[in-house]
Amino acid sequence: MTSADAGVGGVGGSAGRATAQVGGATAGGAKLPTPTSIRTANGIAAGSFLLPNVVLIVIFTLLPLVYAVVISFQDLDSLGGTSWAGVGNYVKLVTDPVFWQSVANTGVFTLFTVPVGMAIGLAVAVLLNGVMPGRAVFRTIIFLPLVVSGVATGVLGAWMFDQNNGFIDKFLGALGLPAISWQSNGGWAMTAIILVTLWQRIGFDMLIYLAGLQGVDPSVQEAATTDGASGWQKFRLITFPLLGPSTFFLLIMNLIYSFQVFDTVWAMTRGGPGYATTTVVSYAYRVAFDEHGPQLLGYGAAVGIAIYLVTLLITGIQWRFNAGRDQTD
Repeated sequence: MTSADAGVGGVGGSAGRATAQVGGATAGGAKLPTPTSIRTANGIAAGSFLLPNVVLIVIFTLLPLVYAVVISFQDLDSLGGTSWAGVGNYVKLVTDPVFWQSVANTGVFTLFTVPVGMAIGLAVAVLLNGVMPGRAVFRTIIFLPLVVSGVATGVLGAWMFDQNNGFIDKFLGALGLPAISWQSNGGWAMTAIILVTLWQRIGFDMLIYLAGLQGVDPSVQEAATTDGASGWQKFRLITFPLLGPSTFFLLIMNLIYSFQVFDTVWAMTRGGPGYATTTVVSYAYRVAFDEHGPQLLGYGAAVGIAIYLVTLLITGIQWRFNAGRDQTD
């Protein structure tokens, strides 16, 4: 075969391949898929995987949320009486002193659990990130309380801080110290809840900070050591700034948790004594399901919607700052 014949054949082969690609012609009797058909098949496959999750979200999240909004505009109690209240429940919410007390309690709980827990978690993460014997065992021990359910943690905390037969008061008595009224005194009851929550949540903070510390480039630390930086200077000027994403994530997640805490509080004190340890979520539960007499389901739904709006605000702030940081980077 001459070079001219080969060139003609090559041109003909290229033209045939181009025709097959453009027109979806057959190759060996099988029709080649077009880009449109590929996108359609991928869309169907993705939809088949997403559909069960979407159905569950609609049934167990969106529909209850819409129903809660509707109930919040009604005077609905557990005895079956129903009437349209308009914004009456929300007006009552604004003027309800117990609600604002629960907001203040939630603020105190947040103030003493979020920053303190993050600081202790960071310290433990830095300690366990270095070379030390048995660090895997210590990591497991510190993380283990997070695996236990909030109700079980609350029951354990109620036993430990029982003012009559609790382990803490017996330990204080063995040291010759006076017993503390953990359950009858509002301040000490809140202190007990904060201590149990810190014990439970420090493992989560430690885990996230450990993941962040694994991403710090060792060469940067070595360069700072070569320049004569002390350990505290390396941590303050290099390590901690590089942990910014981890700190921001923990701040948002812990704030959301603190505004939604219920199980530990309810298992330990049921919001008492009085309303001294009642948080916004436990207050919504008390007025809707646990108060004596007819439970105010409509008013409890209004409290729940207020909690949802606060959580939505925190999430929106997270998205806003994340977007700003990504654009800056």
